Amino acid sequence: MCLSLGARSEVTIQPASRLSVTVTIDGVTDRAEVTREAVKHLVGPGHYEVSVRTTLDLPQSQGFGMSAAGALSTSMALAKMLGLSRQKAFEAAHIAEIKTGCGLGDVSAIHRGGMTVRERPGLPPIGKVSRIPGTPKVVLAVVGRKLLTKSVLSDPVKARAINASGSAMVERMLERPNLENLMGLSKTFAIESGLASKKLAMAIGAAEEFGMASMAMLGNSVFAVGDLVRLKDALSEFGDAFTCTIDTNGPRTL
Repeated sequence: MCLSLGARSEVTIQPASRLSVTVTIDGVTDRAEVTREAVKHLVGPGHYEVSVRTTLDLPQSQGFGMSAAGALSTSMALAKMLGLSRQKAFEAAHIAEIKTGCGLGDVSAIHRGGMTVRERPGLPPIGKVSRIPGTPKVVLAVVGRKLLTKSVLSDPVKARAINASGSAMVERMLERPNLENLMGLSKTFAIESGLASKKLAMAIGAAEEFGMASMAMLGNSVFAVGDLVRLKDALSEFGDAFTCTIDTNGPRTL
């Protein structure tokens, strides 16, 4: 799901004796390794001083795709200033998330906006991303501490569990590409793969009294659709909760 809550970045660039990249997120200097890698990919051998100021609507390392969103918002702004194409910006952010181990397909997922399913890995046009009909309002809730995507993807036991369950889920999703199937399969995957903690499973159960819910990948967080007011009240018992909509416009410069 591509959410209305995301990332906005302002970028300044000027010639320098060597490449330097400074990134602040919500006013605080940050390593922002995906964003830095995307910048390096775009500028190549050029020597520049690049300053990035990113504002996030949601917390990092909670399965909301903030690293990819921050990197992509940066690369889109930088590509525009360097006279490079929109596709080059997407490629830079996509390659950066893979190279740093912080994600495998978030940039591909937000390529078009809306609710999407990745039928073939990679960034379009190499990869294939299809849109699922619907624009539901969504409740998000953080129910536990940060979960680093890199720590999960680099764990061979967890990777095998994800792959064993994930491929079959994608096939079943493509048979019925709708919101109900997405939510049901997502929950099944979260439980079968062993990624959902006991507390997270409890939060999902509490939310299901008022709609459908599952785990945001990869984070100690929940996303849910249904009765927004009651869902937010129920999930607020577990942690910070947010409401948002599905964004169908996709990434853009403002």
